[in-house]
Amino acid sequence: MQEAVTQSLFSYWNTLRGQRRAPKRFEIDPSRIANDLPDTFILERMNPRNVRFRLAGTRITEALGMELRGKNLFDMFDADDAATVQSQIEIITEHCAVGVFRISAENGEGRSTTFEVLVLPLTHTQDSVERFLGSITSIDKPGWLGAVPLTKRTLIDHEIIWPNGEPSREGSRSNDLVPILHTRREARIVRSARRQFRVYEGGLSLAGDER
Repeated sequence: MQEAVTQSLFSYWNTLRGQRRAPKRFEIDPSRIANDLPDTFILERMNPRNVRFRLAGTRITEALGMELRGKNLFDMFDADDAATVQSQIEIITEHCAVGVFRISAENGEGRSTTFEVLVLPLTHTQDSVERFLGSITSIDKPGWLGAVPLTKRTLIDHEIIWPNGEPSREGSRSNDLVPILHTRREARIVRSARRQFRVYEGGLSLAGDER
């Protein structure tokens, strides 16, 4: 995890969950993450093919130049990238893992920038994961960001982080929490015709839901 917002949000989430697989949705206190709220979002899992934005911070919507509330996360990408993101969300949902994505966004006229995206699971009814807390943060922070809509998003790389050092199972507990990473690791994902990803052990924290 590279960005300060990503690290801060992960730390908050990890502290809040304690020895559990994930914290409860209603435990998220916006006042504890007030400085990061403009860069954060809440997702609601309607079904495996529809994970929609319930809330999105102002810096996210301004940077991308689009309203995200009610939008399906997977609709932000082309078919191949959407399938990859969908598979990663399923891993996060099933195992209470943490997802870190790097995406590029462009306006079709030569302007593009890179974002770091964090996805953190939240349990809801019957301790199932139906919500996600996350952030979208510009890495490059160009001066023109927010002035033009970024209409095309492309997945660059992604990784799954196990907060307990291994895949989480229902009822499992572990004290072997991973440390926060303050720099990007050298290993990177190479895009190819057949998309692949590498799973890393280790890792590194947002806003309340309305309901």
